[in-house]
Amino acid sequence: MRVLVIEDDEKIQAFVSKGLRQDGHTVDTASTGNDGQSLWETKHYDAVVLDIMLPGISGLEILRHMRNKGDPTPVLVLSAKIAVDDRVSGLESGADDYMIKPFSFSELAARLHAITRRTQTAPAKGNPTTLTACDVQIDLLRRTVVRGDKKIELQPREFALLELLMRNPNRPLTKTLILERIWDYSFDPQTNIVDVLVCRLRNKIDGGFNTKLIQTMRGVGYVFRTDG
Repeated sequence: MRVLVIEDDEKIQAFVSKGLRQDGHTVDTASTGNDGQSLWETKHYDAVVLDIMLPGISGLEILRHMRNKGDPTPVLVLSAKIAVDDRVSGLESGADDYMIKPFSFSELAARLHAITRRTQTAPAKGNPTTLTACDVQIDLLRRTVVRGDKKIELQPREFALLELLMRNPNRPLTKTLILERIWDYSFDPQTNIVDVLVCRLRNKIDGGFNTKLIQTMRGVGYVFRTDG
């Protein structure tokens, strides 16, 4: 999933972002309230990790603004404020959960998963929790993959790549686009990191099956082919 982390403390921002990326998520970051609100308003996110004390617009101001616009994105508030009134204020402003600093990343990841799972339990039309193409089905909540009657175990980035490909069936995806979406930062364009990941995924998805779904388009990129 794509997560926005709005946090002005460089160490905390780096700690949270690194952990989320290692879990296979795509992460955008902002260090000021104004930059964070701008990103939130212009991009779609599956969740937001939001500090309260920020330069410029405060975290609670951002949260109230987005909720007043009808934005339902799950929000996990991070704060050094431990008073009950502060926690109540955060939750009443529209936060789905409230964590007090310092915190462990494992707890943050678990809470983030919990609030996104709650919002996806009864998905709106057009926002399914499963993707199906040909004989492949992935469950976005349980993070499971099945092809035919075979359950396939994928690592976080393999799952993220398969989801990206299946959301764009028959559309060639360039290596640059895959780098930006799966790793979310720049590599040397000549790197073979995408090729290695695609090879691992292809071996798991297409291995043992007559129909090869993940195909290479020379000079272009990769495509999940459903039209034969």
